[in-house]
Amino acid sequence: MLFFIVERMQDWLDQIGLGPLVSIMYQVEFRALFAVLLSFVTVLAMGPRVIRWLAVKKIGDRPEFYNDDLNKKMHSREGTPTMGGLFIIGSLLLSTVLLSDVVHSRYIHLALIVIVWLGCVGAIDDWLKLTAGRRAPGSREGLFGFEKLMFQIAISAIACFFAYKAAGSPDAHVLNIPFQRTYLPTPAIESIIQPPSLAEGVWTLPAWAFVLIGTFFIVAISNGANITDGLDGLAATNLLVASIVMLVLCWIAGSPRAAYFLMVPYVTGSGELMVVAGSMTGALLGFLWFNAHPARVFMGDTGSLPLGGLLAFLAVVVRQEALLVLISGVFILEMMSIILQTGWYKYTRFKTGTPRRIFLCTPIHHHFHLAGWSEQQIVTRSMIASIIFAIIALASLKIR
Repeated sequence: MLFFIVERMQDWLDQIGLGPLVSIMYQVEFRALFAVLLSFVTVLAMGPRVIRWLAVKKIGDRPEFYNDDLNKKMHSREGTPTMGGLFIIGSLLLSTVLLSDVVHSRYIHLALIVIVWLGCVGAIDDWLKLTAGRRAPGSREGLFGFEKLMFQIAISAIACFFAYKAAGSPDAHVLNIPFQRTYLPTPAIESIIQPPSLAEGVWTLPAWAFVLIGTFFIVAISNGANITDGLDGLAATNLLVASIVMLVLCWIAGSPRAAYFLMVPYVTGSGELMVVAGSMTGALLGFLWFNAHPARVFMGDTGSLPLGGLLAFLAVVVRQEALLVLISGVFILEMMSIILQTGWYKYTRFKTGTPRRIFLCTPIHHHFHLAGWSEQQIVTRSMIASIIFAIIALASLKIR
């Protein structure tokens, strides 16, 4: 919004001598970094008020893991306010609306819709679960699994379809495979004059394939982030690392010179999504101020569902779904631990009559907790793993 105001008032600002001062708003890199700071400060300002309100409403965590040992370890979490995602999403929306080209950018419109939609789904689910004890006996405790999945699939498909339609060139529709060149090698000077041609073997996806792949990743990473939100700071630290990497990827995809040099897809207009990634980074930094062990608040589904979904949406737009698997490596491992545990349990029960487990408990962070790791060790080591995954992902961009 501020960008639009500066753009519309440029002549008047020039007349009064403020034109050069505010011209920095035309630099998306500045607005993205400013969004980091604005989101961070906004969360710090909103956090104490929201936490007190949640405490008054008695919207606190009620951990139940159907494992006596784990319940004892997690007993201290009981009563801690949840739904902290409210001020994460609030600050993210505020920073994005103020600092991005919210009037003209279709990608910004879609990002905001994804955040709000999944935030509402998560908030409804949290509210139903956390207030079930003070409602009529038999009241539902949260949304049913199929309901959440249905809402996730719906917004993911809608967002991916309109992202496909918003693309200005076939470059934004390619299937970006690791180590494959999107463009033919072209001298930097020539690429500025004439965009390079797509390399041989590059697949340009039709709408149905683009939507199908994008929907899968958005739903998967949204749920992966949700599953990871089980210890103080665990989801927030991993989402923070991923959002910083995504900010870099949005810059590369939105810069023709960088995209052509690295031979990855150039997506016209995707540079504005740097502001969204910056807002997400700042909001998570601020949230960790309150979520660090011992946590004063948890993000809940209200935060984890939209943040995971937003991360994946950004990756879909800039055509980096394959790298997203690496960037979100911790989320993938958390999901796979549940799939493997469930599959092995059912298989051994069918084959031998005696069900067996691979892990002590799933998701895998609870396995490590029961194995003797402290919460701080699990969170720190998972963050280290995320940073290593991020470094590998960024380094792979140069290997084409």
